[in-house]
Amino acid sequence: MKKFLKIFGIILGVILLLLFLTPFLFEKQLKDLVQDTINKNVNATVSFEDVDLSIFRNFPDATLAIQNLKIINNAPFEGDTLALSEEIVLQMSVRELFKGAGEPKKIDALKLENTFLNVKVDSLGNNNYDIAIQDTVSTTTSNGGGFKFDVEHYEINNSRVDYVDQGQNMKLLVEDLNHQGTGDFSAQTSTLSTFSTALVSFEMDSVNYLKRNKLQLDADFKMDLENMRYTFLENEALINKLPLTFDGYVQVNENNNEVDLTFKTPTSSFRNFLAVMPDEYSKNIENVETKGDFVVNGFIRGIVDETYIPKMEINITSNNAAFKYPDLPKAVEDITIAAVLKNDTGIAEDTYMNIDRLNFRIDQDAFNASGSIKNLTGNMLVNMALQGTINLANITRAYPLELEQDLNGIVTADLTTSFDMDSVEKEQYQNVKSSGTATIRDFSYTSPEIPNEIKLSTAQLRFNPATVSLDNTVLTTGQTDLAVTGTIQNLMGYLFTDQKLKGNFTASSKTFSVNDFMVKETAVEGEDNEPVTTAEIPGDEAIKIPSFLDANIDFTANKVLYDNLVLENTHGNLRIVDETARLSNVTSNIFAGNILLNGLVSTKDLIPNFAMQLELQSIDIARAFKDMELLRNLAPIAQALQGELTTNIDLRGNLNDDLTPQLQTLAGNALAKVLGARVNPAQTPLLAKLNQSLTFIDLNNLNLKDLETRLTFNNGQVEVQPFDFNIKGIKGRASGAHGFDMDMNYNVALEVPAQYLGSEIGSTLSRLSAQDQENMTVSLPVNITGSFSNPNLNLNVQQAVNNLTQQILATQKEALKDKGRDVLSDIISGGQKKDTTDGRTTTQKDSLAKRNPNEAIKETAKDILGGILGGNKKKKDTTKSQ
Repeated sequence: MKKFLKIFGIILGVILLLLFLTPFLFEKQLKDLVQDTINKNVNATVSFEDVDLSIFRNFPDATLAIQNLKIINNAPFEGDTLALSEEIVLQMSVRELFKGAGEPKKIDALKLENTFLNVKVDSLGNNNYDIAIQDTVSTTTSNGGGFKFDVEHYEINNSRVDYVDQGQNMKLLVEDLNHQGTGDFSAQTSTLSTFSTALVSFEMDSVNYLKRNKLQLDADFKMDLENMRYTFLENEALINKLPLTFDGYVQVNENNNEVDLTFKTPTSSFRNFLAVMPDEYSKNIENVETKGDFVVNGFIRGIVDETYIPKMEINITSNNAAFKYPDLPKAVEDITIAAVLKNDTGIAEDTYMNIDRLNFRIDQDAFNASGSIKNLTGNMLVNMALQGTINLANITRAYPLELEQDLNGIVTADLTTSFDMDSVEKEQYQNVKSSGTATIRDFSYTSPEIPNEIKLSTAQLRFNPATVSLDNTVLTTGQTDLAVTGTIQNLMGYLFTDQKLKGNFTASSKTFSVNDFMVKETAVEGEDNEPVTTAEIPGDEAIKIPSFLDANIDFTANKVLYDNLVLENTHGNLRIVDETARLSNVTSNIFAGNILLNGLVSTKDLIPNFAMQLELQSIDIARAFKDMELLRNLAPIAQALQGELTTNIDLRGNLNDDLTPQLQTLAGNALAKVLGARVNPAQTPLLAKLNQSLTFIDLNNLNLKDLETRLTFNNGQVEVQPFDFNIKGIKGRASGAHGFDMDMNYNVALEVPAQYLGSEIGSTLSRLSAQDQENMTVSLPVNITGSFSNPNLNLNVQQAVNNLTQQILATQKEALKDKGRDVLSDIISGGQKKDTTDGRTTTQKDSLAKRNPNEAIKETAKDILGGILGGNKKKKDTTKSQ
C-alpha cells in the first residue's frame, strides 16, 4: 500500500509539474501561431499587447487569452479603427497543445470581452469589414495549420457595435451588448440556444427611430450549417417591455440572404402600448388600469442583397382603448390607432407609412391626427393633418412625465401640410403646401434663471402655402409687455432637418424691462469679507446665444428699463445668427439727450466677446455719470461736472460666462466734447484736494466750454490724450491714465500768471511794470497718483519758484541795462534827455542796481513761497480791481 501511494504521489507530482510548465513550453509557439494566422488571413494592420496561456483558468481545458487586440484598416479606410478588444479568450483541450505545427488546433469556446466594432460603409458602397484574404469556413493556413473554430459555446460581453452607412445616411448603434450562444457547430444540424441584451439606437436621414431602446431576445434556433439556414424555434423578444414572438427562418446564400419571418404580440392588452415606452417615461405599468387592445403583427419576407430589401408589413392597431395611472387624477380615453409600415416591392425607396387614425381624449379635449409618409429611404413625401385641442397641464395629470417646467396652456390646432424633404433641405419652400392655424393660450413659464414668470396670453401660428405667420402674440413678465408679429420662413426645415429657424419679426412694447430677463444675481463674500454680487448661472453652463436661430427683429419701445437707466422712444434692429446678436441703428432718448448704438455680442467662440459703437448727443453730464457705470469708469472726474456732453465711444473686449465684461481685455477709444459745463469740486475727492492745495486757484471758475479730449482703452487702462483747459486766465494741459480699478497717474501742467500770486509774493512783483505783471507766467507741474477716492498730489513748487525768480531777475536786468543806456545817453546829450523811468525814486533805483543778484533771487523766492504756501484760505483775486 505504501509503495502504491508513493508511486501515485510521484505520478501526481509529475502531472502537476507538467501542468505548471505547459504555459512556458507552449506560450511562445502559440503566440507565433496567432500572429502567423492573422498575417495570412487578414488584410489589415493587427497588433496585440500579449498572449497568455493558462491551464488552470478553465481546467481541464487550456485557455489562450489575446490581450488588447487592435485592428486598423488599410486603404480605402486607411487609419480607421475597425476593432478594439480588451481580451479575446480561446478555450481548447490540452491535447490541442501537443499537435504538430501543420495540424489545426480545434477551438471549443470563444469569448470577446469589452470589444468595440466600428463598421463603416462609404458613399461609394465600400465597406471596412471585408478584410479577409481568403474565404474559408474554418480559419486555417494553407498547409493545414492555424485554428479550427468548431466552437460549442461563445460569448460577447460588455461590447459595442457602431454601423454607419454613408450611402444610405443610416446609423445603427448597439451599446451594452451581451450575447451568448451554445450549440454544436461541428454538426451539420443542431440547436443553438442564445440569449442577448442590448441598447439599440437607429437613425436614418437624421431622424431617430430608436434611441437607446432596450432589446432582449431569448431564442433557440435550428441550425442547418450545410444549407446555412437558421430557423426560429421557441423564442421571445422584448422591445423595452413589449413582448414579441417570431416564426420563420433566415438563410445565408452565396450571393444574398433570404428572410421569411412573421411576428406578433402574444397578447392583445393595451398594456403592450405602454410597454413600448422607455422605462423613464412609462414608469411602473403593472398597476395601470387599461382597457381595449393594442396589437403589433406583421411579416418580413424576401431577398436581401445590394438591390432588394425584404417585403414587409408591420401593423399597429388599437381600438376604443384607455389607460389610467393609479396615482394620477386624469385618464387618457378614446384611443384609436391604425397605422401600417409597408413595402410591397422589395425596393427600399417604396417603403411607406400610413397613419389612418391616431385619436385620443383627455377630459373634454380631443385630438385627431392622420397622414402618410412615403419614400421613407429617399426623398420622403409627407402629408399630415392635425385637429384638436390639448390642455397641456392635463398631460402630466394623465401620464407620469418628470419635467423641470410644469406644462400649462391650451393648444388648439387645425392644419394640414404636404411637402417633400428635398424641397425642405434645399429651402425651396414654394413646394411646401400648408394651411390652417395653431394657437396657444394662457401659457406661463417660470425658471430659476429669470426673476419673473413669463406669461403668454396668446400666440397664433397661421400656416400659409410656403411660410408660417406669427400673429397676435402678447407676452408679459414683470414690468414688461411685448407684442410680436412676423413670418417664419422654414418651420418644416427646422422641425425635420438640422436647419436654423429663420424668420423676420416686429416687436413693440410700451415698457420693456431688460431686468425682467436677466440672470438672477446672488451676493457672496469676496476678499476681505466684502460682499460681491455675482450672476447665478445654473450648473456650470455659460449663457449662450441660441445657435438654432437666424432671426431679424425690428423693435420699438416707448420705454426701456435697463438696470437703473430709462431709455425713451427706442427704435432699432436686432439680428441673431451664428450665436451672435447684432444691434443696428438703435436710437433712443436718454439723459435729456440722444443715443445711437451699434454693436454685437457673440458666444460662438470659446470665450464670448463684444464690440460696440456708442454715440451720445447733448446728454446731461450729471445724470449720465450718476447712472452709467461705463462712463464713470472711463472718466470718474466728470461726476463733478454739470452741463452737456457729446461723446463717441468705440469699445470691444471679452466677456465672462454670464456676459459681463472682462475689464482687463477692454480695448477701443473715445472722443468727448463738453458743450458747456460748470464744476463742483466738492463732488470728487480729487478736485476737492486740488482746490484745497492750490490756494490761488478757484476750480469753480474752471472753463470747460468746447473742451475736446480723446481716450484710448487697452489692457484695462484708460489713457487720456493731452487736452487744454482754462481757469480764468490760468492755462492748463492734462494727460495720463487710470485703470478700471480706479488707480491713476496723471500729469497737469499749469501756466500761472505772475499777477495771480498777488501781494503774497512780496514787493518783488510790484517792481515789474504793469504790462510785465500781466504777461509773465510761471509753470507749475502737478503729478496726481493714488486713486480717485484717495488721491496723492505732488506739486513741484520749488521748480515753479526758481522759474519765476529767474524770469523776474531777467526782466530786472533788462530794465537796468535800459536805464544805463538812458543815463549814458543823458550824459552825452548834456542832460537834455527826459527821464523816462516809471517814477521810482533815485534811491530805489540805486538800491536795486547795487543789490547782489544772489540776494535778489533769495528774496524773490521767499516772496513766492510765501504766496503759494501761505495757507488754505482763498486769497482775494487782485486782478479784479484792474
